[in-house]
Amino acid sequence: MLSIRKSGLQTAVQDLGRTGFQRYGVIASGVMDPFAHRIANLLVGNAETSPTLEIALSGPVIEFEANHFIAICGGDLSPSLDGEPLAMWRGHFVRKGSILSFGEPKRGARSYLAVAGSFDVAPVMDSYSTYLRAGIGGFQGRALKNGDSLKTLPVSPELMEALKNQNAQTPDWLIPPARYHEQPIVRMMPGRQYALFNEASRTRIFEETFTVSANSDRMGYRLEGPELALEKQEELISEAVAFGSVQVPADGNPIVLLADRQTTGGYPKIGQVASVDLPLISQLKPGESLKFRNISAGDAQQLYIEQEQQIRQLKIAIQMKREE
Repeated sequence: MLSIRKSGLQTAVQDLGRTGFQRYGVIASGVMDPFAHRIANLLVGNAETSPTLEIALSGPVIEFEANHFIAICGGDLSPSLDGEPLAMWRGHFVRKGSILSFGEPKRGARSYLAVAGSFDVAPVMDSYSTYLRAGIGGFQGRALKNGDSLKTLPVSPELMEALKNQNAQTPDWLIPPARYHEQPIVRMMPGRQYALFNEASRTRIFEETFTVSANSDRMGYRLEGPELALEKQEELISEAVAFGSVQVPADGNPIVLLADRQTTGGYPKIGQVASVDLPLISQLKPGESLKFRNISAGDAQQLYIEQEQQIRQLKIAIQMKREE
């Protein structure tokens, strides 16, 4: 059981998304940084699809009502346990009565808290993700509030036995942290309507710097920078969009669609962010900037395969560490 003493700016239960229902107009939602979410779960022995707490910018204050095993990955929001700094990207034993809190965001915008056994919340359409606008999923369909009690599920017997064999308060398996940047280079493939943009816009999108607007949220990041325009105005039929689709509305400022994106869109898409670089965008704060780099679909697929291989190797390495 976790007791929420202070909720923070926005703390909500999320998983890898509500897939298979977009054709009915249901938003996928899910975590903004899938890589950090997956690694946090692996560190505590959960399935990668298990829910975590997504913590945005100003983190919560959480009291643990029982002994737990936890991991925090993602952006560095200065976590501390009972007043002492808590290392990220590794597992920690937490005793009953301990207090987890967060301080100043040092790098990145979102952290992911995983608890061994995971959180005891009911799935909605095969997902634990919270879609805040619709009020579905997660914990009562909303972000956590002061005074909430979040139940956890029992740890598997196999993991409990492995944890009992560890003598240290913090086991020695850890993951190198992701390399988040305040001005990342984000790899992007030309989108379906890329050829409809004028030559200047096709050059600017890959050469100029764009800044994340304050008018951004989990649905999409609005970018400010050089204006992008079509060669001539066209009426487009709405079509499916994806996590990382880069649309350009009439004002010429691109929007990167994120976890809570709509299911279809009619704005022209100048690009599609490579999935391996989605965390780089999702961890940016308003006022921070980025640049896009052109990448082919084949190269993006190869990067994805390499990342999946790395995660699989990490999973095996962590399991071997537990069995030592």
